[in-house]
This record gives sequence, structure tokens and C-alpha cells, in this order.
Amino acid sequence: MSAVRARIKGRVQGVGYRAFVVDQATARRLTGWVRNLRDGAVEMVLSGSAAGIEDMIAACREGPRFASVTGIETSPVPDEGWPDFTVRPTA
Repeated sequence: MSAVRARIKGRVQGVGYRAFVVDQATARRLTGWVRNLRDGAVEMVLSGSAAGIEDMIAACREGPRFASVTGIETSPVPDEGWPDFTVRPTA
């Protein structure tokens, strides 16, 4: 198991991006969380198999229909043993 924090930039708020992330992460059996950031970005932490995380990041580059992703920054983080994938409040 590994864990990654990702910050997604572009038009990613108000377009169903968090719901998309939850659906995609759940389908890949990843755990962690997603939230909007006050600067307009979306932040998420993904935990699971390296292949699942890599596939998830690729899906996030496309995002839902009305999103326009301009960049994704990732960094490894400790796996905190999240039991599922949730939406957190805006930070």
C-alpha cells in the first residue's frame, strides 16, 4: 500500500469534481479523502495499490465533463489507514 497527496488545478470546483473523485476512487478500491481549497483547487489523498493510484491520477487529468484540469501536483504521504473514501470540508 502507498499513499499520495494530489492538488488539482484548473476549473475543478462547481463541476462535480469531488463526486467524480469519490466514484473513481471507490471503483479502484482506494481510500482517503477529497476537498475543495479556498484558492479554487481540489486536494485529495489516495491510499491503495500503486497501480490503482497511478490509474486514478490519470483519470483525474480528464475529470468530469465540465472540468478543465490544468495541472496536478503529487507528493507521497504516510498511509494513515483511512477506512473508506470521503469528502472533507473546504480548507
